[in-house]
Amino acid sequence: MGQISQFLPFLLMFVVVYFFMIRPQQKKIKQEKEFESALKVGDKIITKSGFHGKIAELTETSAVIETMSGKLKIERSAISLELTDALNKKA
Repeated sequence: MGQISQFLPFLLMFVVVYFFMIRPQQKKIKQEKEFESALKVGDKIITKSGFHGKIAELTETSAVIETMSGKLKIERSAISLELTDALNKKA
């Protein structure tokens, strides 16, 4: 019984860290992957660096977006979930 009570604070600390830090991060990563896979040609997006555009072409790992100054090829992971959602809710 003494050994269990000795490790109980460490176990409790791990459980707290898991539920407040690790699990939310995993959920966010899952949401971003679902968002990236749901992109389609014609979607209006904003990149993490702030470029606004419309998707013109899609490949497995990259996208070509049309901006006012021309076309840009970017990685799908560079498209911001939060900024794009805010843009589409506003419109």
